[in-house]
This record gives sequence, C-alpha cells and structure tokens, in this order.
Amino acid sequence: MLRPSVFLKDLGSIRKTLLFVTALFVLGIVAGWYSTGVMAEFIDRQMGGIRDISANLSQTSNPKWNFFVFIFFNNSIKAVLMIFLGLFAGILPILFLLVNGMVVGFLVHASLEQGRSLFDLVVKGLLPHGIIEIPAIIIACAFGVQMGLLLISSLGGSGRGELKRKWSEGFRRAWTASVWIVILLFVAAIIESTVTYTLMKG
Repeated sequence: MLRPSVFLKDLGSIRKTLLFVTALFVLGIVAGWYSTGVMAEFIDRQMGGIRDISANLSQTSNPKWNFFVFIFFNNSIKAVLMIFLGLFAGILPILFLLVNGMVVGFLVHASLEQGRSLFDLVVKGLLPHGIIEIPAIIIACAFGVQMGLLLISSLGGSGRGELKRKWSEGFRRAWTASVWIVILLFVAAIIESTVTYTLMKG
C-alpha cells in the first residue's frame, strides 16, 4: 500500500485534479503579485508572522536544527490536514493553495520593488527546497480536493456496497499520500534548513 509505485499510480488517477490545483496555485501567485489595498495588507500580515518566527529561530543556539524542526512539522501537519479537511467539500485545500500562492507572488514582487536580486530570491531562496516542497503541498491539496469530491459524489445516492468501496479506496489513497508527502517534506525541510539557510545567510 505504501510502495512508491502505488503512490505514483494514485497520482496518475487524479491528474485532472492535480492540474486544477496547480492552476489555482499559479492564479494565487498572480493575485499576490498584483495585490493592493486590503489584500496586500492581509498578505503582509501573513508574512509578518513568518518573519517574526524566522527572527526568533535565528537567535537560538542551534538555528539550523530549530529551523528544520519548525519547517518540517509546520509543513507536514498543514499538508496532512489539507488532505483530510478536504472532506469539507474541498474548500479548505483550495483556499490554502490560493493563499500560499499569493504569499509567494507578493514576496517576489515586493522583493523586486525593494531592489533585491531575483536570482538570489528564486535560485537561492526558493528553488533548492521549493522544487520538492511546493509540489508536495500541491499534491496534498489535490488529494484534499479529491476527498471533497468523494463526499459530494456520495450525496448522489449510491448503493451501500459501492459507497463502502469508494470510501475505503479514498481513505487508502489519502493515507498513502500522507506518508509520501511527509517523506517529501522531510527532505525539503533538510534542504531548507541547511542549503537554503546557508545560501541566504551567505
């Protein structure tokens, strides 16, 4: 059940949903890039919380380890929650993706306006860990949307046996996805707390 081939097969079975949530993430980036007024203030508040946590962790005796622990558990808990909270008609994973996309778009745009190097921000600050972390979060949200679609389809009134099979397979996919997403985020957290941290501090 937890073999990589099973996870990849599950991904193939939800490719349309993956494309949909990827498009939402890109839409969030665009919205964040052009955000103004209330929306910009909302995103800036989100960034402010992240900046405060980052500053506090940087002042600890072992910042790399503390960054790793925070990043890994923060991302893993949120990703797994998005899978299972997708049961609420898939709304929360969609909002989560849009907000995260907006934060990325806002961050890049604001950094460019402040004269910071796009190369440093993207290649040093986002790419090393983001090439794993961002797809993992998108995949988690895709499975969350699938859980919402499963709930909606169940309201149509299938037979008890068919419903049991659908829900059993749905939760099996969610469990498999959760394990592999946590593994991917573990790797991403190692990279972010070592490679990305060193590049951005250097």
